[in-house]
Amino acid sequence: MSASPPSKKLASLEDLGLSPTIITKLAEAGYKTLESIAAANVTELASIAGIPTPTAQRIIIKARDLLGLKFKTALELKNERAKVGRITTGSKRLDELLGGGVETKIITEFFGEYGTGKTNLCHQIAVNVQLPEERGGLMGKALYIDTEGTFRWERIESMARGVGLDPEEAMRNIIWARAINSDHQISLIEEAANELLPKENIKVIIIDSVVSHFRAEYTGRETLALRQQKLNKHLHDLARIAEAFDIAVVVTNQVMARPDMYYGDPTQAVGGHVLAHAPGVRVQLRKGRGNKRIARVVDAPHLPEGEAVFIITDEGIRDSEE
Repeated sequence: MSASPPSKKLASLEDLGLSPTIITKLAEAGYKTLESIAAANVTELASIAGIPTPTAQRIIIKARDLLGLKFKTALELKNERAKVGRITTGSKRLDELLGGGVETKIITEFFGEYGTGKTNLCHQIAVNVQLPEERGGLMGKALYIDTEGTFRWERIESMARGVGLDPEEAMRNIIWARAINSDHQISLIEEAANELLPKENIKVIIIDSVVSHFRAEYTGRETLALRQQKLNKHLHDLARIAEAFDIAVVVTNQVMARPDMYYGDPTQAVGGHVLAHAPGVRVQLRKGRGNKRIARVVDAPHLPEGEAVFIITDEGIRDSEE
């Protein structure tokens, strides 16, 4: 496996071998770590930091090289994948469906109709990421971006008690922000990459839901291209951050009806092909009887298609007894 530095949280950018002037420009623009530079877009980095595009490209390549984000053999990739972190969902069956839990370095999308458990899963993951590794956590914090006002501290409190964590400590370890529109949502992710992730022990970013603002703001066929372009960039930024910082990214999505569908499931996830191609794992949720929910992996290159049944209790996500 390609070697990477012992610590990714560097105090300075000296390892890039740049002049003090360029380092100052990068820091003033918010690029204070190798991860934030490695995850940057070349044109944006050049523009924001006020440096030539070829220079920005060389800096990004060097940062990615220092972090081990370069060509690898398949065997190196296998060994690296064996060390990927995973967060338990609270349900062993759902964890098995996901290959051991929600993975770091990729985007995991949960989509489904209202009431299928998307927000409950987000709350549970925000709590469970704080658990020790032997209990399915990563001993880290959660960054939670709420776009629809569905975050409830009461659920965090009961879920924390359910896994034996101190509720107040669990809430302190969840950094929450309400995104008021799509531009604010995008800027929150940019701020997180440049300011929060280098300083805080954040192991998962959660966006509930990722498309709602884009869908509400860009209505009509004439705005579709602009919406998809903006959403595509946002999702690629999230994917780069997940890889560079070795964290999990969890997003939820809504569904819409397909009137032209006569057989099979008449609903599909919002966002079209842009969102369909971005996540590493896509999971569809639907209601079962009572408090039961059914999860189905619909797209994951490394996982077989399958289903798992879980339930939503007062204490959180659990396995169904049946």
